[in-house]
Amino acid sequence: MSILMPAGGYKVVVSILLFFIIFFIVVISHELGHFIVAKKNGIRVVEFFIGMGPALFSFVKGDTKYSLKLLPIGGACMFEGEDGLEKEKGEFSERAFPNAPVWARFATIFAGPLFNFLTAYVMALILVSVCGSTLPQIQKVNEGSAAQAAGLEAGDMITRINGKRVHLGEDVSLITQLNVKGEALTVTYERDGREETVVVQPTYDETDQRYYMGISTGVYLDCNVPQTFQYAFYTMSFYAKATYKSLGMLVTGQLSKNDVSGPVGLVKTVDDVYDAAKAYGAITVAINMLNIALLLSVNLGIMNLLPLPALDGGRLVFLLIEAVRGKPVPPEKEGIVHLAGMAALMILMVVVLFNDITKFF
Repeated sequence: MSILMPAGGYKVVVSILLFFIIFFIVVISHELGHFIVAKKNGIRVVEFFIGMGPALFSFVKGDTKYSLKLLPIGGACMFEGEDGLEKEKGEFSERAFPNAPVWARFATIFAGPLFNFLTAYVMALILVSVCGSTLPQIQKVNEGSAAQAAGLEAGDMITRINGKRVHLGEDVSLITQLNVKGEALTVTYERDGREETVVVQPTYDETDQRYYMGISTGVYLDCNVPQTFQYAFYTMSFYAKATYKSLGMLVTGQLSKNDVSGPVGLVKTVDDVYDAAKAYGAITVAINMLNIALLLSVNLGIMNLLPLPALDGGRLVFLLIEAVRGKPVPPEKEGIVHLAGMAALMILMVVVLFNDITKFF
């Protein structure tokens, strides 16, 4: 007996499968960082799990429990005694997290975000080696544009904007996209071996509702081996800058809750990208999925470094305080702070999930 499925159903299944693959790669790399450094420092890992909620399956190896849980909204590497609420410190074993030296604990916590950046760099290496990169060289200057009025020409290589170095064509696009107030941009460029600087006042486009300089950049660069390593770093840095600046715009109200996505929104993004790329073959689909995974890996690394309770950044703050004052914050007090932060994080996840559902369905 065979079961028929509509063509659209296959596409949704494939998109969900691709989302899970990306999710597992990004989250496992983060938790694996904690795990490896904890083991190297003799810290006991009680449980290593991916996902949240009830466990789908689990097994025990050594003194660690490994689990896969139902909801694809995170994961954790749980250390003995890390929350400070279970027992008094003296009752923990020698391998408990609070008994490790402060810098061993700092390295263990910091390793999660670090592994996200290392994973992102490896992904960027693959992308650049396969696809090459782009130079911030002007391909076209639009007639009557602000760039033309400032004297920019096709062939000019942009090196800095507002004093900050640019390396990729995408850097120029990002700066203009995030210039939501239409502020004047100081553009430094090279032409015929000479460096020049001009001020460009972007003009507003009513149709797109954003400001433009009126240029197209992004000349293809087929990278050699040294350039592959160099431009892979530039690519990873580009995603880091995009994430960091987007967070700033979210805090200041320049972006809204509709610009934030959770698991449902990410599945929709993966589905849209898959739908657009599948006509060009499996390799194009794989490249686009790798690009999404790169972005999410950088995003997870940066988000976890924010100095907020329950996140790695919040734990690092407490460890820095301990290193400075020579003694830890009372474990029960730190545990309460992180527990409150975790509760707030869970509420935020529910809000984002509800927003995704109302936005896409």
